[in-house]
This record gives sequence, structure tokens and C-alpha cells, in this order.
Amino acid sequence: MSDISTPVTIALCTYNGAAHLPAQLQSYLDQRDVDWRLWVSDDGSTDVTRDILKNFAQRHDTERDIRIVDGPRGGFCANFMSLLCHPDFPAGPVALSDQDDVWLPHKLARARDQMKGQTGPAIYGAQSLHVDSRLRPIGRSSTAGSLPSFGNALVQNIVSGHSCVLSDEALALVRSAGVPQGLPYHDWWLYMLITGAGGQATVDDETVLMYRQHGENLMGAHDGWQAKFTRARQVLGSEYGSWITANTRALTQCSDLLNAPARAVLADFLTPARGLARAAQLHRLGIKRQGRIGTACLYTAAALGHV
Repeated sequence: MSDISTPVTIALCTYNGAAHLPAQLQSYLDQRDVDWRLWVSDDGSTDVTRDILKNFAQRHDTERDIRIVDGPRGGFCANFMSLLCHPDFPAGPVALSDQDDVWLPHKLARARDQMKGQTGPAIYGAQSLHVDSRLRPIGRSSTAGSLPSFGNALVQNIVSGHSCVLSDEALALVRSAGVPQGLPYHDWWLYMLITGAGGQATVDDETVLMYRQHGENLMGAHDGWQAKFTRARQVLGSEYGSWITANTRALTQCSDLLNAPARAVLADFLTPARGLARAAQLHRLGIKRQGRIGTACLYTAAALGHV
């Protein structure tokens, strides 16, 4: 966050999250050494989520700027993107938040300290402790040590949305791009757009939140061999290719926001090639996933015509 004197806007998206939302809201109050305000986009909840939010706002509106808006009712990705691009959304650094996590007290301060001194668009992500519905530990995230790049962002997201923090310049960039249609994941889009514009991506090895795993998760944890097998199967399947197609279509529509090297990589990436020539093309462009197995699966999918 380039201006640490500016309050961080927490961007929370909700939908029928009453069971776990109070713990997340309390974890905002427990944040240390960082001033924050809260913007919430509720996507048409039919439980008491909205009542919980209104009561929270009423209790803390004298000390915090809290605003609740209506989401587009188009799913979690559209909800986050519409919130970030809301015409009245405040400028400055922003921290994205899911409704069912619990932030550790140093989460915002850690992001501030890690982003201090960075210039231009910047995106930050960190690690999570995976917990069950009762907050009992069951695992950890595994993106520590990842090497962010635009070539990686074209085919993989390594900046988890629930830990994501954007600098003020990154938020301005996102708002300039608007709300693309058909995106599969908002956090993947943010990582891709910011690195494509020459911005800095940081993947911190610090654990900053508890990521609750339960039957209603829209996205589950990505640790363990079963998760690795699932991801490999996804990369080799047709759905993964459709995600990349949607992402690159959106990038093409705002290519003027990308820097020259990223535009060149994107143009080559979209140039058709078949079989092993396609895999060789990705290798030449520096397009790869994290880890040897992930990259091998990518190149196999490319040779099969899925990417």
C-alpha cells in the first residue's frame, strides 16, 4: 500500500453467509495498527446475512465508514468485480475478503509492511491456515515460494482472493479495465491484469488468515495430493481451456492497459499452433505453471489442443 496513511477499504462480498459471517466481522475489529473502512456487496442473500451486516454497521458507524450495496446477482466473481468498480467505491488500497474466513490480527499490517515502498500497481497475497467449520486446523496453503509473472498469470492464479490486497494504483487500473463479462475468477483476473500492466505481485509466506473449509465453499483448499491430482485433471480437461479463453478475451478488450512486453506475449499466445509446436510455443514465451508437474500438465494440455 503506497500510502500507509490512507485507510484500507475492506471489500467484502456476501451471499447467504450468516453461519460464519459474525466471526469474520469480529476479525476486522481485531486488526492491529491499520485504519480501515468496510464496503459490502450482498448478492441477494435470503438468510439473515443482511441483518447481521446492518446490525454491525449500526454498532460501529460512529467509528468506521461502513457501506452496504446490492450485488449484481451474477455469482461471486461478478459480485467482487462490480464492487471494486462501483462508481462511489473509495480510492486507495483495498483488501478483498470472503465472508467465511477469520483474519489473524496482523493481516492488514503485514500487507502494509510488505507493500511499503512499492510504486505503481501492486497486488499482494499470503498464506492461509485451512480449518474446518469449527476453526480446527486441517492444513495450510502451499503458494509460498511461488514466482509471479505475467506468463504464469496467463495460465494459473497464485494470488488467493481471500488474502489479496491491492495498492491504490492497482485499484485505479482495475477500475479502468471495468467489469469484463464471462470471467471465471476475479482474483485470477486481478493477478493477470496487474502483472500484464507491469505491476508487482508479491506472494508472502506469512500465514494471515484462517480459511474455513465446509460443504458450502465456492472454492476449496488447494493442498494435498488429492488437490494436486484434481488440478492436474482440470488442466488436462476442456474447462480449463475455456477459462483461459475467457481471460484472454477480456485482456484483449483492454490491451491498451498492458505494457508492450505483455501485449507481445499475449499476441503470440493467441497465435494458433498445433500439437508439440503449441507446447514449444508456450515454453518459448515463458508461459508456465508453478512447479514441474504443473508445467508438464500444461504443456501436455497444449499439445492435445486444450490450451
